[in-house]
Amino acid sequence: MNILALKFGWLNDQLLKMKWLSELVRFLVEKVLDLSVDDRLGGSIHFFIYDTIKIFILLSTLIFVISYIQSYFPPERTKKILGGIRGIKGNILGALLGTITPFCSCSSIPIFIGFTAAGLPLGVTFSFLISSPLVDLASLLLLMSFFGAKIAIAYVVVGLILAVVGGTFIDKLRLEKYVEGYVREIESMDVDVIEMTHEERISYAKGQVKDIIQRVWLYVFIGVGIGAAIHNWVPQPIIENVAGGNNPLAVLLATVVGIPMYADIFGTLPIAEALFAKGVGVGTVLSFMMAVTALSLPSMIMLSKVVKPKLLAIFVAIVSAGIVLIGYLFNAFSYIFI
Repeated sequence: MNILALKFGWLNDQLLKMKWLSELVRFLVEKVLDLSVDDRLGGSIHFFIYDTIKIFILLSTLIFVISYIQSYFPPERTKKILGGIRGIKGNILGALLGTITPFCSCSSIPIFIGFTAAGLPLGVTFSFLISSPLVDLASLLLLMSFFGAKIAIAYVVVGLILAVVGGTFIDKLRLEKYVEGYVREIESMDVDVIEMTHEERISYAKGQVKDIIQRVWLYVFIGVGIGAAIHNWVPQPIIENVAGGNNPLAVLLATVVGIPMYADIFGTLPIAEALFAKGVGVGTVLSFMMAVTALSLPSMIMLSKVVKPKLLAIFVAIVSAGIVLIGYLFNAFSYIFI
């Protein structure tokens, strides 16, 4: 058992955390640039280069593999799977399908319109809408590389629970009348799912890598830059006073700060990593990440064109309350994950 644990630890360190890359970048900073990684400038440069390269390597590899798998689940097939299932089972399935479909918060909105027009239960479509940007297979593996398996798995589990509970609440409230009328009037067409060859799936996966990299590279650079600044330039006492365990409003503050931002999990991770390293509670960090990915301002603006203000307000309130509750629970039981 110890041998297996050692082997798994080595693989985790070298493949996911990429300690070899950290040492390579350290050599570059100290020997080529003649800076110490223990100093602010050298540490910032090391953080920026290491995290940026690591994210793009993991992102490219994971998106390729996962997109190949996701090629079996186009929107038409997802709609057919969800169409015949109602109630809590539909919410669970909608949340699970959200984890394996390649849609960010904004690109999930057109899928939401299609599902609603096709007559899928509103609660099921909202479960999908919550989980799709919040939880996916790539985020699980990236979270493992930054925070370890316990926190990564816990994040995915609570993200799915939030999606199921949020969708169930919306379903029970019977809010179908608050969907904009034109959505219901859109003619739903059953499109045959075209089976792809192996070569077409490879091409699709490559295209997804290129598309996602083009969409997120700027946010990755911004996120890593902010993370490097927090990690090396912002004094720890300031971080602890604002977002540490001594501030009872830290989780609420992290959620409020995260909502107006627009980034996906790939751009948010470096900031979360730096906050975590500065002693911010795991629940506060996860609340920030969930708020950014699930309730970003651009996606809420797009959603406001699809649903009426009352439904939008209820959706934001339910998800925000869930995120805050999750944050406080994680902080209360942080000893399990650290």
